[in-house]
Amino acid sequence: MTKIKMCGLRREADIEYANRLLPDYIGYVFAENSRRYISPEKAAELTKLLDKRVIPVGVFVNETVENIAAAVKCGAIKIAQLHGDESEEDIKALKSMGIPVIRAFRIKCKADCERAESSCADYVLLDSGGGSGEVFDWSLISGIKRDFFLAGGITPENAAEAIKALSPYALDASSCLETEGFKDFEKMAAFAEAVRNA
Repeated sequence: MTKIKMCGLRREADIEYANRLLPDYIGYVFAENSRRYISPEKAAELTKLLDKRVIPVGVFVNETVENIAAAVKCGAIKIAQLHGDESEEDIKALKSMGIPVIRAFRIKCKADCERAESSCADYVLLDSGGGSGEVFDWSLISGIKRDFFLAGGITPENAAEAIKALSPYALDASSCLETEGFKDFEKMAAFAEAVRNA
């Protein structure tokens, strides 16, 4: 069954919603230029309230290996998701510390899919990029040979289509789960239901 990741959580209410819906993963955004930014310290407090069945993931953009490791060590997250110019060496360094890595790739052409396939990360996340909430051309990844998180404009309306067409390891949503910039329980529930019923 395709797993569920809900990204951009930042309030206690968001954690309460996640505990009721039990997605497989939740994401905290540690990129300071994001409107969904949360500090690792605040995330650690929220993770204490999070059901242990849900895995917290930290989204980083060009962060140092040391700071990523610190976010894991303080209990905020269990997995690092990298969205910047991090190198394969950075990924290997994190993995050598026992930190699983999801590497994000912006898919604009077949070569981007090939780069994702060759990454040493534990998982890859295929996205339209930049939190745009827009779908990319799924035909570019139709032959991918590894497990992947699919992001970029995933909604309750297209979740079943994505699962049928691509069999992703997980679907990752953020903007479709919000009303006026904040997570909305009804929208989160609709997304979870759409994935589970697909």
